[in-house]
Amino acid sequence: MKSLFVILFIAIFAWSLHSCSADKADTTTAASVTPSKDSLIKRGNYLVTTIGCNDCHSPKKMGLQGPVVDTSRMLSGFPAGNPAPVASAEDVKNHQIVFSGDLTGYVGPWGTSFAANITSDATGIGEWNLDRFKTAIRNGKYMGMKEERMLMPPMPWEEIGVLNDADIEAIFTYLKSTKPVKNVVPSYRPPGK
Repeated sequence: MKSLFVILFIAIFAWSLHSCSADKADTTTAASVTPSKDSLIKRGNYLVTTIGCNDCHSPKKMGLQGPVVDTSRMLSGFPAGNPAPVASAEDVKNHQIVFSGDLTGYVGPWGTSFAANITSDATGIGEWNLDRFKTAIRNGKYMGMKEERMLMPPMPWEEIGVLNDADIEAIFTYLKSTKPVKNVVPSYRPPGK
């Protein structure tokens, strides 16, 4: 009986020793692994899709079941040359929001805003670096520049800005991998302009 107790004690000791060292090895491995560009792009695509970036940044066309993303202009923002949405005096008085037909332009109490081109083209974020992207997302600064104006509604930067650094980097990496779409989006117009 005594030898059975000794064997059981040794087995438990060996198991606990192995369990502790395995946890340390797993932690070290996980902390030292840098995600591949492909995994960042995959994660970024997932986040852009689930967060709803296409809802505002991609022009829509009418499909059989309603508006659908125009995949040839995906994430390219308000199309240059399209007429800006117009709010009536009654809309403004009642604090109504008016959308453009393709859902990329907006008129509200803040003025007229246009969804930005966030493709990899130079007219989008093609020339940006990660720090500039973080400034736009975390601080709500237009063009990712600290000295610029704030981003206008409906851009939900305050909500998206709470994402962790890894997720913001994944979104940026994905956007930089997108098909470049040349499209210079019109400038924001303050109320009454």
